[in-house]
Amino acid sequence: MKFAIALLAGAQDPAARSALEFARAVVASGHGISRLFFYRDAVHLASSLSVQPQDETDLAAEWRDFIRQHELDAVVCIAAALRRGVLDGAEARRWEREGSNTDEPWVLSGLGQWVDAMQRADRAVTFGN
Repeated sequence: MKFAIALLAGAQDPAARSALEFARAVVASGHGISRLFFYRDAVHLASSLSVQPQDETDLAAEWRDFIRQHELDAVVCIAAALRRGVLDGAEARRWEREGSNTDEPWVLSGLGQWVDAMQRADRAVTFGN
């Protein structure tokens, strides 16, 4: 079974941890993930500028490692990302900003990627508010 998973909540919201645990369970059960889609405050997980206190779990790093380990398609909504200052190299150049703060494995793209993921998946699951 293929799942499309959308996360709308930022790293501080319990939904971000729940989504990661769900995604891990999907893969561990032998199912597939057609796409991970990060929307609203979840786009902050793609930022390389966030730093967690030493006594807290770095959920962004856990997401990044999970995505890389399983070679998953991780799409960050470009409109939500730009609004929150999350830029890849192309968008930094386009908007004449000094540098980017996101890179592999994250890909900035439009909401159409979520629609495509839902069409290709057997189940779509959304985490967040």
